[in-house]
Amino acid sequence: MTIIYMLLAISVTVAVLFFIVFIISVKKGQYDDTYTPSVRMLFEDELVKGEPSEETKPKNDNN
Repeated sequence: MTIIYMLLAISVTVAVLFFIVFIISVKKGQYDDTYTPSVRMLFEDELVKGEPSEETKPKNDNN
C-alpha cells in the first residue's frame, strides 16, 4: 500500500512540474505566432480533386 502512496506523490510532482514549465513557456511567448495570421488571407484554398459530384456529372438520356 505504501508504494501506491509513493507513486501517487511522484506523479503529482511530475504533473505540477510540467504545468509550471508550460506556464513559463507561455509567458515567455513560446507559442505566439505573429506571422501566420497576417498572411493567412493571402493563401488560396486548395481544390480537392476527386470524383465529380452528382450535380457536375453529365446526364445520359440512354438509360
